[in-house]
Amino acid sequence: MFWLRIVLGLSLFFGLFIGVVFGSAGRWDIPMFSAYFGVLVTMMLLALIGADRDLMKERSKPGPGGKDYELRWLAVAVMLAHFAVAGADVGRYHWSDTVPFWLQVPALLLIAVALGFSKWATMTNRFFSSVVRIQRDRGHQLVDTGPYAYIRHPGYAAAITWFLMSGVALGSWASAGVALLGIPLFFRRLFMEERLLFAELEGYREYAERVPWRLLPGVW
Repeated sequence: MFWLRIVLGLSLFFGLFIGVVFGSAGRWDIPMFSAYFGVLVTMMLLALIGADRDLMKERSKPGPGGKDYELRWLAVAVMLAHFAVAGADVGRYHWSDTVPFWLQVPALLLIAVALGFSKWATMTNRFFSSVVRIQRDRGHQLVDTGPYAYIRHPGYAAAITWFLMSGVALGSWASAGVALLGIPLFFRRLFMEERLLFAELEGYREYAERVPWRLLPGVW
């Protein structure tokens, strides 16, 4: 029943996104929209393969002391607005649907890579919560393997890449601009989480010295 609830919840989540983008477009015959959501649904299903049950429970219903519950709902609100604009732009009004196909395809591939990178992070880090908290009830320990050997916040790197590339993949410059509104949310969360980790997670300060890059090796 637990996994059934997870699958149903994710199905409703992506069903809402699909309904908004195609509903605002007023048509179904937009190949890149279908390809985009085909990639998202495929990566969602792959993410469930081998997923840690305890981690999924933590992500769906975090334990005590969590901060920044708002990120999930604010990010979803931005994406809904982004999808509504993309659908209206490409399907109806053509305000800025001039993204060339040769840019859309690599943007979609980058989204797939980013979501795969996020899957790698969740497989490596069983403390990959949906909120900011030290999970003492789950024996929280430092994780410095997998993608964490290269950057400190692979999950946020993946999410930012998705938001940056989504409008381009869908073919709408206007929707790309809307999606950019979500980027500050992830930087806010990143800095909030870093303050907590430096203050309360054993070994994190030494880890940050070994792995100085937060999101992109050699850059920042």
